[in-house]
Amino acid sequence: MGEVRSRLTVYFEDPFWIGVFECIENKKLSVCKVTFGAEPTDAEIQEFILNNYYSLRFSPAVTTVVKETKKNPKRLQREAKKQMLNTGIGTKSQVALKLQQEKNKQERKVRSKEEKEAEKLRMFELKQQKRLEKHKGH
Repeated sequence: MGEVRSRLTVYFEDPFWIGVFECIENKKLSVCKVTFGAEPTDAEIQEFILNNYYSLRFSPAVTTVVKETKKNPKRLQREAKKQMLNTGIGTKSQVALKLQQEKNKQERKVRSKEEKEAEKLRMFELKQQKRLEKHKGH
């Protein structure tokens, strides 16, 4: 069974955004050009691929040279580790919860700082008052 590689390149060609699908199968290249119009978002591109990929009309296959790119295994391992660290939170609701948590944390820090300052001021006033009362007896 042969290897199949597909690639989509989106670029701006005045006045429209163009997408070029390239499909390499059994060392033969087929190409299809799609006009998007306005700049497509990642979600729109993904939806387009899911809904319309099998109805695209590719050009006749042309023989091409496929370069085998061998990557250093250590580099592959570093890239995999980097991707695993950058996963982050997945869903929008989780992101919203995280933002709310960060906001609450900031508010709590500000409030506790104000309380500490107020307590410090209260203790200073109390100390001053005691000091003044000591001098009243003389």
